Amino acid sequence: MAAQATTSFEAFTRQVDYSLLETLLVDPDATGDGNDHQPRQVFSGHYVPVTPTPLPEAEYVAHSHNLFAELGLSDDLAHDDSFRRLFSGDITVATGAMRPYGWATGYALSIYGTEYTQQCPFRTGNGYGDGRAISIVEGLFNGQRWEMQLKGGGPTPYCRGADGRAVLRSSVREFLAQELMHALGVPTSRSLTLYMSRAEGVLRPWYSEGSRSFDPDVMVSNPAAITTRVAPSFLRVGQLELFARRARSNAHAGAKRELQMIVEHLIARNYRSEINAALPFAEQVLELARLFRGRLTHLVAQWMRVGYCQGNFNSDNCAAGGYTLDYGPFGFCELFDPRFQPWTGGGEHFCFFNQPAAAEVNYGMFWRSLQPLLEGNNEALEQLDAIKDGFAAAMAEALEAMWSSKLGLPSYNAELMQELLQLLVSSRADYTIFFRRLSALPESVEDLKASFYVPSSEDLDQRWQAWLERWRMQIHNPAEATAAMQRVNPAITWREWLIAPAYEQAAEGNFSLIRELQTLFRDPYSAPAAELATRYDQLKPREFFNAGGVSHYSCSS
Repeated sequence: MAAQATTSFEAFTRQVDYSLLETLLVDPDATGDGNDHQPRQVFSGHYVPVTPTPLPEAEYVAHSHNLFAELGLSDDLAHDDSFRRLFSGDITVATGAMRPYGWATGYALSIYGTEYTQQCPFRTGNGYGDGRAISIVEGLFNGQRWEMQLKGGGPTPYCRGADGRAVLRSSVREFLAQELMHALGVPTSRSLTLYMSRAEGVLRPWYSEGSRSFDPDVMVSNPAAITTRVAPSFLRVGQLELFARRARSNAHAGAKRELQMIVEHLIARNYRSEINAALPFAEQVLELARLFRGRLTHLVAQWMRVGYCQGNFNSDNCAAGGYTLDYGPFGFCELFDPRFQPWTGGGEHFCFFNQPAAAEVNYGMFWRSLQPLLEGNNEALEQLDAIKDGFAAAMAEALEAMWSSKLGLPSYNAELMQELLQLLVSSRADYTIFFRRLSALPESVEDLKASFYVPSSEDLDQRWQAWLERWRMQIHNPAEATAAMQRVNPAITWREWLIAPAYEQAAEGNFSLIRELQTLFRDPYSAPAAELATRYDQLKPREFFNAGGVSHYSCSS
């Protein structure tokens, strides 16, 4: 018999269970009440208690029906006054076992393997961390542990002078992207709720209407919003880096102990079902390194399967639990381009096809962070090195399996795949539409041309026809291949030019397009209904190429 859904706020609060606050160390310089909203250095401790800043006149925008059901929550809770107040930043409604404050955590900043401290206002690196992300709930829901974090919940000691807010535009994007990625089967943090305030506007640089500018060209006011993201934990590779750096430099007497504690907490929160707690700690560390390598390589392969580009895959945006964490400067590839990069500040090193290399760099930072815990144990250190050295092979294996699945093949065919990639570039093909049409096992290139952005030539048609014939010869059971391909090649994808109207209308109080996108994204492997297909299953219109805020955008969220 299914458990009865949680229908009241009081029942919701009975499910809280704060493992992070109870097992890790508080910043000794923190205030006792969480009134800690000014930028400052945080020298030690794993977290800082901080109260979120409530949205004035908070207005309901959306909630995830699927996640509510998974957590055992009634949909009605999203409209409950206390629930709305809590998840729009008013923690004064906390009652019972709930803490009257949330918490923010620090982490290091490294960009492609190079540690940075100069962007920290104190030039020490002790000011990096959750500048506007505040966790407010950790608990057991339907037998699973989840952490709930407000994005845009106001400033924390890590805010570096910013306002701690998120705008509605970026909040809608994150909310919907998490919904879609989960439905696509890609490991990800989840969306819980989205509230906005038309009583509080937030100024951000953005693009004027019709702008072709690379960088934002105007300042715009957007309603402030708070989206609540949910994950088993929000531990990042960058957090381990921070504590490892302090341990290596003996920053304070308890630095190495703090590193061990956060690694132990990571194992408990994200890997306990796979790592035996009775093992010696060194063996648990090695098993953690193996498991995270497997999760990270799988994750990046799945990103590429669905056309997702993280845009800024630094170690502080890399969840140590092995799932998609941050939805800031992300995008989905429409016109196939291995160098696709939606974020104007990202650079080619974080582009679509460079994500495996970025992941390997992040894994290298993870490996380096574990080393201090194995000092003096040469055998364990050698094993740790071997695990790291095997990353490239593990990544290649995950990618080959992914490409084979997209092509419906029992094994990877490098020559066939490389030629296909060249053809996709030559035909300027739409990544999603092409693979979905290929899933029907076409015999003629004519059946694929609806996915091409440019007219095909006779020579290109002949190359396509020859490729199709060689590919079809590799398929032994057409019906099984089609079914398998349709399970991994989605029928619809994220198209920024269709998302923008949703957040633009939401700013005026019209949430109908958000509802429509939620419905569409709930089942991305099924062909949409005819009235939706005419809008969402089509090539990107010419006017949206090189359009600021659509084809490219800054991370001004």
